[in-house]
Amino acid sequence: MFPLDFILGRRLASNEQRRQKIGALAGLPTFGLDGLASSAYGPEAALTILLPVGAAGLLYIEPITIAILGLLTALYISYRQTIEAYPNAGGSYIVARENLGANLGLLAGAALMIDYILNVAVGISAGIAALVSAVPNLQPYTLPLCLAVLALITVVNLRGVTESGWVFGPPTYLFVGCFAILLAIGIMRTIVSGGHPHPVVAPPPLRSAAEAITLWLILRSFASGCTAMTGVEAVSNGVGAFREPTVKRAHRTLTAIVVILGVLLGCITLLARAYGIEAMDQSKPGYQSVLSQLTAAIAGRGAFYYVTIASVLMALSLSANTSFSDLPRLSSMIAKDGYLPVPFAASGRRLVFSAGIIFLAVTAGLLLVVFDGITDRLIPLFAVGAFLAFTLSQSGW
Repeated sequence: MFPLDFILGRRLASNEQRRQKIGALAGLPTFGLDGLASSAYGPEAALTILLPVGAAGLLYIEPITIAILGLLTALYISYRQTIEAYPNAGGSYIVARENLGANLGLLAGAALMIDYILNVAVGISAGIAALVSAVPNLQPYTLPLCLAVLALITVVNLRGVTESGWVFGPPTYLFVGCFAILLAIGIMRTIVSGGHPHPVVAPPPLRSAAEAITLWLILRSFASGCTAMTGVEAVSNGVGAFREPTVKRAHRTLTAIVVILGVLLGCITLLARAYGIEAMDQSKPGYQSVLSQLTAAIAGRGAFYYVTIASVLMALSLSANTSFSDLPRLSSMIAKDGYLPVPFAASGRRLVFSAGIIFLAVTAGLLLVVFDGITDRLIPLFAVGAFLAFTLSQSGW
């Protein structure tokens, strides 16, 4: 028993459940890391779809991002209402079940579970992509690195919600702080230069167009870019994890997540166009993520570059924590309704739903293996679960 106690911590009694509740400060990394870190791969996913049109793609990325921000605002208003109306949590599953019936409720629950599994795989793979951008020699080890990070996050979450919130807190705030500085410098230089800043390290030259822009291509880019909004629903799904007053703390956390995410998306898009940065093929040698190119263009490749990329690596890799906080809670509700095996509803030794955590780790690991840990191969699947859950929740309202 000692090794297990050492790894996962001592067993907790049921009457210690109250101590496992969190406040807004710990709520931001626990439920917001997914949403915040998705700003690193959302714009890149949209730009990747626009690659065939070359430099012209940068002309369309701004209106696409504006549309995404409009949808983000609508989701924010909706999920604030969900938190207030359903303070016992459940999010899209509960809203759809109560207002559209059990079948559509289960469809929303399945969509959310798919979304959470893919979030783990995409977040970790995007984090390792950031690492490979800074240290290209590690590219052959992409998959093993992804699986190692997955194992670490699984163990931390099996230790309990409080531990995971405070462990992931410093990386979250480091990520936000680094990009607040980086984007502020970039915006200031763009304004001073009249919209044409001179890069410290020039990004690769823009490709020539291989095909003309079409409405279908724009819609696909919008859909891929909307993966940046995944995680917005996380707070409404996990309201029960907050201390009293739960609704007030959940509202504060949701507001902080959406405001920071909106600023990151808008600034990254604006600066990508200003500096002439487009996406690159992750599976090919010499790959540089959009954020790596942007950081180098604004700040060069000195110490700040590596600190910033390290913060991206940690934020993206650990963004999987949001899924580990929410999927087990969601699966426990579905199990209590009789639609999943009973073990999903039972609390483990650390008062977390261990069966849900282990299920999530195994399925996300299988996805990483099947797709070799390449983010671009996972993104199209990611958009399906996110859009379906959003649509059913809005329809329920």
